[in-house]
Amino acid sequence: MGELLVGKHVKYIITVEKRKDDFESVAMEHLRLNGAYWGLTTLDIMGKLAAVEQDEVISWVMQCQHESGGFGGNIGHDPHVLYTLSAIQVLALFDKIHVLDIDMVSNYIAGLQNEDGSFSGDIWGEVDTRFSYISILSLALLHRLDKVDVGKAVKYILSCKNVDGGFGCTPGAESHAGQIFCCVAALAITGSLHHVDKDLLGWWLCERQVKSGGLNGRPEKLPDVCYSWWVLSSLIMIDRVHWIDKGKLVKFILDCQDKENGGISDRPDDAVDVFHTYFGVAGLSLLEYPGIKPIDPAYALPVDVVNRVMLVR
Repeated sequence: MGELLVGKHVKYIITVEKRKDDFESVAMEHLRLNGAYWGLTTLDIMGKLAAVEQDEVISWVMQCQHESGGFGGNIGHDPHVLYTLSAIQVLALFDKIHVLDIDMVSNYIAGLQNEDGSFSGDIWGEVDTRFSYISILSLALLHRLDKVDVGKAVKYILSCKNVDGGFGCTPGAESHAGQIFCCVAALAITGSLHHVDKDLLGWWLCERQVKSGGLNGRPEKLPDVCYSWWVLSSLIMIDRVHWIDKGKLVKFILDCQDKENGGISDRPDDAVDVFHTYFGVAGLSLLEYPGIKPIDPAYALPVDVVNRVMLVR
């Protein structure tokens, strides 16, 4: 088995963050704030957050804020809860949440809750359990969960539970590991995990491990490094992580590294990107890989950051 190439991954992330005009950067322009969260959190997990210029990052993040209180994926882009959460998380990494007008941001998020307890992603109204998780997590980090009807939010999430124990994006939708993570984490944050059938869901999740050691998101799909986060974090939250072979998963993630230029891909020998680099390193953190910081499976931030944020009143 190889080792985590920390130095190469730091160099890769810094290079990606500074590029502005190549194809990958242009293609990711609309979600650059998400990319900043992925890259910066990876650096922090590896103990290398000091490699970036903090003031420069915070200034750019704040320029992505819309007059509504929400954040866009880049300067001048429309606001959405996806990017709003990334902004809050990036500021949390640097212990700078206080630079926000917290009531303005939390009012933006709370205003997206619908009558049935679900959340829309933005003013255009798309509903998805991803947005339930994102809104609940954002408000929890801001200490403003009291601005929404948590009971209704939980009830809506539970309406998306399926007979296989999993969860979909809306009621009746197919179970998917990404949606399961969102629903389980939202239930964990709101103290509602007792509603989950942990054995039934744990069985569905552990069956996502394939022969290579990697995890897939649905039956009959190829393994993908990103599910090292979605599946693993869910198993940890329901206390069933011992149902998979952790050693084989560690090997799968390490095999997906670009050993020359840094970065992690979805599968061995594919092209790397910052998305899979984050989820690969975060997966290794959940697997207690030596030398990297522990990450919280529900809050998707380093444990020390979560403790710092949540203990402040």
